[in-house]
Parts: sequence; C-alpha cells; structure tokens
Amino acid sequence: MLDFKKYCNGGQAMDYTIRMRNLREDNDKTQKEIAEVLGTSQTMYSRYERGANEMPIRILEALCDYYGVSADYMLGRTEVKGRMP
Repeated sequence: MLDFKKYCNGGQAMDYTIRMRNLREDNDKTQKEIAEVLGTSQTMYSRYERGANEMPIRILEALCDYYGVSADYMLGRTEVKGRMP
C-alpha cells in the first residue's frame, strides 16, 4: 500500500519547494532569472517556490530540463540527481 504520509507535510520525503530553492541558489540564479526561463512572472515563480500555488507539470518538466535532474529528484523522491537512461 502507498504511504501517503511520505509525500505530505511531515513525511520523510524532501518537500519539492525546498529542492526548487536549493537548485536555484546552488546555480546562483534569482527568481526573476528562472521565471524568465519558464516564461512566467517572478511573482508566480515565487508562489511555486513557496508552495502557495501548485506547480504545473509543464513547469516541473522545464525545471528538470533546465537543471538536468529527474522529476523524482525535484519532487524529493530520490537523492539521485541524474535522469534515468
């Protein structure tokens, strides 16, 4: 049975908003710069990064492509950054 607690607040999986911020900061990028890459406003990107708005799948895909990481890594389901072959 799927353990939903793992994927909700208080679970062991890293919150994707933390991953988003860490990746952005590790790459010395501002929210505005990433928003421009995504074709959105800095305000909307900030809302995704804070978890105030759900992140659309197209944004998840674009961020994964930009940073060269898998969706599982971005969502905190694995610590392995790379994509599957």
